[in-house]
Amino acid sequence: MRMAHAFAAARPAALHCPELTSRGPRPEEQAALLTAWRRDLARMLADDLSGLLSGDRLEVMIGEPETLSGAEALERIGPVAANSLLRVGMTGETALLCFDFATAIALTDRSFGGDGRIGGSMPDALPRSAALLVEEAATAIAGAITRASQGDAPIANGSAAQGAPGGEVIVRSESASRLKPFALDEAVLLSEIVIANRQGCQWRAGLVVAAERMSRLLPGGDRRSRPEGARRPATGMAGPFADMPLPLHVVLAEFDLSLMRLEALRPGDTIPLTMGRQVPLMVGETVLAHGSVGTAEDRMAIRVTRFPQSPPVLAEGVAS
Repeated sequence: MRMAHAFAAARPAALHCPELTSRGPRPEEQAALLTAWRRDLARMLADDLSGLLSGDRLEVMIGEPETLSGAEALERIGPVAANSLLRVGMTGETALLCFDFATAIALTDRSFGGDGRIGGSMPDALPRSAALLVEEAATAIAGAITRASQGDAPIANGSAAQGAPGGEVIVRSESASRLKPFALDEAVLLSEIVIANRQGCQWRAGLVVAAERMSRLLPGGDRRSRPEGARRPATGMAGPFADMPLPLHVVLAEFDLSLMRLEALRPGDTIPLTMGRQVPLMVGETVLAHGSVGTAEDRMAIRVTRFPQSPPVLAEGVAS
């Protein structure tokens, strides 16, 4: 008797996408991952920020995240602050880092050897030295977030192509809403970063991450649910950056004055200016283009005549 039979499938076998077959961490697992991530990030920041603050021995604490809407988070930050949009994590997620002006100036004072005490009054504009210190601190924090998100896994060779080999500052602005870090109705997590030294100083910053992005920042978190196309870093022509207004200015003339002449200036003094045929159009300290000055419809205008041979890097030239 022949027992062999040929069987044919009644219908094609079902093929499920990874989003259906993979299981993300349960709520209690997510909470444990977030606690470990906060602990690791605090330890890394204590080491990484020490060099910026005169070699202080620091203690850093990352607070329990508070769930807010995007609009509530922007209201909490306020209309003016030293804000940095970061690209962090193994998949290049965006996060918002915020220092108020008084804290930024106190950190700058400490970096130059001062006591770093926070004064009572807040300046109207952030000094250049404080802006540079904030950018250095933001870069260090972005790198620490990426390393904490990496966990025990080595960073893949393709991470650089995805824009997240070590974390970076994308752009800075005094207005957090200009950076468009998340939708106003989106759920976000706001964590307070507390930096303290042995002399009793405390400096605070806010870290805001969209709730759906946070799961991809945790070691072992669900990174597969993100569409492949979304892992590529955003370009200047893609949202949300394409609609973000950038302050431009035109430099009509530059000149040198001796310190003695500068100290002797009085109202009514005349300083002759020599205006070149070509003047630079600038974003922050980056030359975007050159042009000639004229008028258009009874208003002063600039006609763009040429661009630099190498394209400008706007993220590095934008100053708050």
